[in-house]
Amino acid sequence: MTAKIYRPAKTAMQSGKAKTHLWVLEFDQEEPRRIDPILGYTSSSDMKQQVRLTFETQELAQAYAERNGIDYRVIPPKEAKRQAVSYSDNFRFNRTQPWTH
Repeated sequence: MTAKIYRPAKTAMQSGKAKTHLWVLEFDQEEPRRIDPILGYTSSSDMKQQVRLTFETQELAQAYAERNGIDYRVIPPKEAKRQAVSYSDNFRFNRTQPWTH
């Protein structure tokens, strides 16, 4: 039984950073998914894939995994790089590309 601990990135539907400060512990799949021959749905008998635990800090998630004997790997978060953009730079005299509509 292995799990991954990570901090989720914001979704494409978010403009803010809500729900991105929590750490998540998710179990890896142990059995491959099967295709139902009649309906074509994919299914699995592995119920641990549906479990998603959230923690306030990374240390709490690691302590939970160690306390319950779960092998885990930590995926470090990638911080977003903000590029300073100014509207007036569109009309700069020394622009590298010509301004077009």
